[in-house]
Amino acid sequence: MAKKKLLVDLLPAIRKLEVLTKQHAAIGLGGQYMSVFKGRGIEFEDYRPYSATDDASLIDWKASKKAHKILIKEYVEERNVNVVFVLDVSQSMLFGSTNKLKNEYAAELVASLAHAILEVGDNAGLVMYNDSIVRNIVPSRQRSQFYDIARTLTNPEVYGGKKDFNKLSKFLMVSFNRGAVIILISDFIGMQQDWEKKLKILTSKFDIIGLMIRDPRDRSLPEDYVGEILIKDPYSHKRVVIDPSLLGELYAKESKRQEDEILNAFIDAGADSTLITTNEFFVKPIVKLFKLRALKVRA
Repeated sequence: MAKKKLLVDLLPAIRKLEVLTKQHAAIGLGGQYMSVFKGRGIEFEDYRPYSATDDASLIDWKASKKAHKILIKEYVEERNVNVVFVLDVSQSMLFGSTNKLKNEYAAELVASLAHAILEVGDNAGLVMYNDSIVRNIVPSRQRSQFYDIARTLTNPEVYGGKKDFNKLSKFLMVSFNRGAVIILISDFIGMQQDWEKKLKILTSKFDIIGLMIRDPRDRSLPEDYVGEILIKDPYSHKRVVIDPSLLGELYAKESKRQEDEILNAFIDAGADSTLITTNEFFVKPIVKLFKLRALKVRA
């Protein structure tokens, strides 16, 4: 069942993101973003005088002859990239041991990145899903787009329910054009058995990025806890009482195995992904991922 109120602080998260990326301009979400997500191509903009540092292959000899001076062509990248944030709003995302539930943390992440994307002039969209498509905001760069995305992210009524990645993948395949950047944000808990096959199908059409959001308690049990604790499956609602001192090591190993399995599924599909935990600000892991993508683009 969805919470009546979400603890989502969009403006502080956006401002913190802007401050940190300005402090680290070389890896910020402005220029770094532009080099990572390529537009549709390049188009001629104008001529300018040739200098010794220019690429001689850009000289336009016909234009130079008419102007009686050596001119080179200047090009600009034709952007118009569609970036779609696909946010898992199912029941497992309504969990948290820190000051933010996973869905609250993810909402701030999506809003901050959407703001950065719209600032550089690209189209941002949002799909929210559980076992159905809960919301679909078509990619756009209209002035009202960020407001529409932020208002939807902060609506507590859209959160909760089961998860169906197969249904989601079918929706994405028929809803968006080839080459769109699809950013999957989820804890990837409770995935269907053949979800990896669906992921490979998605990567055949889209530029897929996976952001795995995990709470510290998803990864390990409290070490200093004395006594037994109750664990509940978010989907089956089955409950089990365990002793962290007896099962803590096994729990951590199994969690690590599942995380590695998810990250490897993205690698096998030819997609990029990273793990982000809710007890850290998301800029560092996001920037690290963008830097790796930029290296691939230049390679």
